[in-house]
Amino acid sequence: MKNFLYFTIIIFVISSCSVNKQPVFVNVDNVKVTSFKGDTIRLKAEAFFKNPNDVGGKISTDEIKVIVNGAEVAQVSSKEFKVPARKDFTIPLNVVIPARKVFENNKNGILGGLLNSVLNKSIKVQFIGDIKYKVFGYSSVYPVDQIQEIKF
Repeated sequence: MKNFLYFTIIIFVISSCSVNKQPVFVNVDNVKVTSFKGDTIRLKAEAFFKNPNDVGGKISTDEIKVIVNGAEVAQVSSKEFKVPARKDFTIPLNVVIPARKVFENNKNGILGGLLNSVLNKSIKVQFIGDIKYKVFGYSSVYPVDQIQEIKF
């Protein structure tokens, strides 16, 4: 009888923790140009999330595409981050864009778009990819598609 009571309590405690929900992606914000040198452009951004679960987990990003003015210029990957239980959290995204990809004149007309951006003093940056969430054997992949206009 005593073992049955312990078993019941353990099952109740485990089942009361909600670990079947994925963190809610809020947005990508605070996109800034951190450096603009001859051969590279460096951007920094933050991905904002809310975790509705009673327990934390781990989250990672793989190959998030960075599209500037309609042309793919880079991909972002990050290491795994710990997710706090029932809290808002951010993941830093650091992007290194080869300047030649922005300045090359291809079929998408990125050079013309870049000149237009310089005249308007803004650039359109889009992040597209998947974010992976893992906790206690449960894993989920969900998409990110966020556009932001950066003024400089």
